Amino acid sequence: MRVLITGGAGFLGSHLADRFLSEGNQVVVIDNFITGNARNLEHLAGNPDFHFIRHDVSNFIFVPGEIDAVLHFASPASPIDYLKHPIPTLKVGSLGTHNALGVAKNKNAKFLLASTSEIYGDPLVHPQTEDYAGNVDTIGPRGVYDEAKRFAEAMTMAYQREHGVKTRIVRIFNTYGPRMRLDDGRVVPNFIGQALRGEPLTVYGDGSQTRSFCFVSDLVDGIYRLLHSDFGEPVNIGNPREMTIMEFAEIVNNVTQNPAGIVVQKEKLMQGDPKTRQPDITRAKEILKWEPTISLDDGLAQTIDYFRQQV
Repeated sequence: MRVLITGGAGFLGSHLADRFLSEGNQVVVIDNFITGNARNLEHLAGNPDFHFIRHDVSNFIFVPGEIDAVLHFASPASPIDYLKHPIPTLKVGSLGTHNALGVAKNKNAKFLLASTSEIYGDPLVHPQTEDYAGNVDTIGPRGVYDEAKRFAEAMTMAYQREHGVKTRIVRIFNTYGPRMRLDDGRVVPNFIGQALRGEPLTVYGDGSQTRSFCFVSDLVDGIYRLLHSDFGEPVNIGNPREMTIMEFAEIVNNVTQNPAGIVVQKEKLMQGDPKTRQPDITRAKEILKWEPTISLDDGLAQTIDYFRQQV
C-alpha cells in the first residue's frame, strides 16, 4: 500500500507512519508543524519508502501518484493547543477533512478519520458506547475541538453515503506514550514531567474526574485493524480500565519515586472538563478482535524513560 497520513509529524501520526512502514508499505506524511515536531520523523530520513510534504491541509491537497489509504490525523489535540489555535482547529476539522476526503475520492482510496472521545462531551452515559450522541457545549472553550471533530464525522459519513468512499472512523480515548510533548498540557506529560523534576503533582478540580489510559502501540494496532476491516461506523479505541485523576497521580508518584506529593488546585479545572471518560470497546472486540494488551505499569515505564531525556 501507499498511505497518506495527515498530521504525521504528531504523536499519533508518527507512530502510525512507523507501523505502516514496518508492514512493508510506502508512507507519505503531510504536516505544517503547528503542533507536530520534525524530531518525531527524523529517524525516517533516508528511508526510500517515506516521503514528507510540508503543507497545511486546510488548503487544497495535491499528492502525485497512487494512494491506497488516507488517514486524517491533522489537528491540535490537547486543550493548550486548541485553545491557542481555535480557528485553525476548526478549519482543519472542516476544510482539512473535506480536502483529505477529496484526495481519497479522487484516488479511489480508503479514508480513516481520527475522531475523539471528546465528541461525547461531558457524558451522561457511562461507559460511552458508539451509539451515544453526546453532551457537548457548542460555545464553551472546548467546543472548537469537539465540534470540529463532530463535523468531521458528519462529513466523513456524507462522503461514504454520497460518493461511496470507503470510510472508517476511530474515536480515540486518552492515549499516552513516547513522543508526547512535555508541554502539551495533558495529564500524562504534566504529571510525569513534574514527578521527574521532583515537584508536587498538580491536580485540577478535586481529582475525582476519571480517565482511561491506552498505550500508543495498542491504539495504533486498533487503528491498523480498523483500516483493514469492512466496518464503516465509528469504533471506540481505548483502554477501558478507568481510574480517577487522583489515583493516577499517586501511581505516577509511586513509579517515579517522587516524594513531593500532590497539590490540589480546584479553581484551575477547565470549563467543560469531562467528569468521566471510559470507552465501551465491545464493538472493537467483536469486529476487530482487538483489545489493549500493554499494562499501565509497562506503558508508563516506556513513557517515563522517554521523558527522562526531555526533562
